[in-house]
Amino acid sequence: MPTCIICEDEDLLRAQLKETLAQTWPELVIAGEAGDGVTGSRMIDDIKPDIVFLDIRMPGMSGLDVARHAAGRCHIVFITAYDEYAIRAFEQGAVDYVLKPVEPARFLTTVARLKSRMATPPADLRNLIAQLGAKPEGKLRWIQASVGNTIKFITVDEVFYFQSDTKYTRVVTAQGESLIRKPLRELLDELDEEAFWQIHRGTIINVARVSAIQRDGEGGMTVLLKDCKDKLPVSQTWQHRFRQN
Repeated sequence: MPTCIICEDEDLLRAQLKETLAQTWPELVIAGEAGDGVTGSRMIDDIKPDIVFLDIRMPGMSGLDVARHAAGRCHIVFITAYDEYAIRAFEQGAVDYVLKPVEPARFLTTVARLKSRMATPPADLRNLIAQLGAKPEGKLRWIQASVGNTIKFITVDEVFYFQSDTKYTRVVTAQGESLIRKPLRELLDELDEEAFWQIHRGTIINVARVSAIQRDGEGGMTVLLKDCKDKLPVSQTWQHRFRQN
């Protein structure tokens, strides 16, 4: 019977993948789970699975590093919260991908492709890995945020603003606030720079949510948002974004 391991750092998403696999491919044996790249790499050596479901971004060792380690030894399905560039790259190679959040209907296609490839050697991923490593996966489209014991999937279009909060980053939407573990600086690199602007050392706004800029008599600026009562100060460093040419 075919075996697999799941390398994904979000516990709830791992559980969702397991449940979806149980429904769509009950014969597949889930031989191990890893919450980081280093553990996943070791499991590939120890378990020698037929398939690895692999999150591209993980702590300790990236999914691309794990893919390099696993290349030629097992079939790989990349898990990603990104699209556009990454998907184009995946579709050019003999691999499959799963977008977060997992959609069971799309997962049936993944399972069908995997079954058809089980009798053939794993694809040569060197070109694909080099291509993905040379350019970011694309711009972030989903965020996994913690609300109590629940992981919510939030589209970036829903976000009013992001704000640093000690070790976490607050994600503010019309539905309330959530927390993510990603630092603001790292988040800024992954967001579309045309749609999300940094306005303070600890704040990034969704430009589409801005209703007005309020000035005071001392040269200060405050961002007002549509459908949100919060007022966000703009540091002088970033005030040029709002000045008319």
